[in-house]
Amino acid sequence: MSSELDDLAGAVRSVVDRRWSAAALRAAIAAPEGFDRGLWSVLCEQVGVAALAVPEAHDGVGAGVRALQTVAEELGRHLIPSPFLGSAVLATALIADTDEAELLADLASGARIAAVAFAGEDFASRPVTATDGALSGSARFVLDGDLADDLLVVAGDELYHVDGPAAARRHTPSMDPTRRFAEVVLDGAPARLLRDGAGASLGRALDAACAVLAAEQAGAAAQALAITVEYAGNRMQFGRPIGSFQALKHRMADMVVLVESARSAALAAGEALDRGDDDAALAVATAKTYCSDAFSAVAAEMIQLHGGIGITWEHDAHLYFKRAHSSSQLFGDPAHHLARRELTHS
Repeated sequence: MSSELDDLAGAVRSVVDRRWSAAALRAAIAAPEGFDRGLWSVLCEQVGVAALAVPEAHDGVGAGVRALQTVAEELGRHLIPSPFLGSAVLATALIADTDEAELLADLASGARIAAVAFAGEDFASRPVTATDGALSGSARFVLDGDLADDLLVVAGDELYHVDGPAAARRHTPSMDPTRRFAEVVLDGAPARLLRDGAGASLGRALDAACAVLAAEQAGAAAQALAITVEYAGNRMQFGRPIGSFQALKHRMADMVVLVESARSAALAAGEALDRGDDDAALAVATAKTYCSDAFSAVAAEMIQLHGGIGITWEHDAHLYFKRAHSSSQLFGDPAHHLARRELTHS
């Protein structure tokens, strides 16, 4: 971590510490938009999280993937719902090298939210087609798709811009209430062509998003471990803290290894992307696979080591468990990325 990244992490943590709590998480989940717009505004205005991936020429910071990971790791610790991953990372990375000055400036300020629609029921499918500048088809699992002011839609090998209200959009609840998905239906929707060669651009944007998601997973896993260790130190049984029992010590030690290894894998992927390494895609596939499995394992252990309270609705353990499993499927499940690893090696 450079001093600049340390300062960025500290700035995000300061805002979160002042404005966030377990009650705030429940309130955000219950809110019509599914996130705390006030917190998002503060993060954009005071820290500039939405501007990180936007080039300096368009009122952004021009930072790399590691800076995005730093923010994601802090937000992930507290499962904070926000448009960061879908808009500030994936959508912004997809158009960062275009001449969309006005849109990029709006995204940098956080005044507008963008969503990327590209996949169908299966992550690898591309269901949207373009005919004479009009788009048709249904995209699934679009991050914040029902809230977005701007839709970036991949149709074949082309990328289009669609005004949000021009599409039929439906919020689709999932097992994870801290992540917002939508179905976007386009029925001859008017669209503006942004670029050809969208397949390659989408691949690069997804690599950045996967690396950032891996850091978010590592941050959430670290917080799940911290909550579990604190509980084990306070919960008394047979006149002593349960954390003093050797069997539980071993299990929490295994969780530490998973968390530290996940963080190393995530940051290695971010570094590889920022350096432009030839094997950056391999590092991303490794991070997405390992961090998905590690977070799922740590979240499961969190529930087990909390005993009866761990399976109650009032405790946050189930929210970490649900975020772990939804994140493992997002942008391709571990099997998809293992296949990428094999392809890269061959």
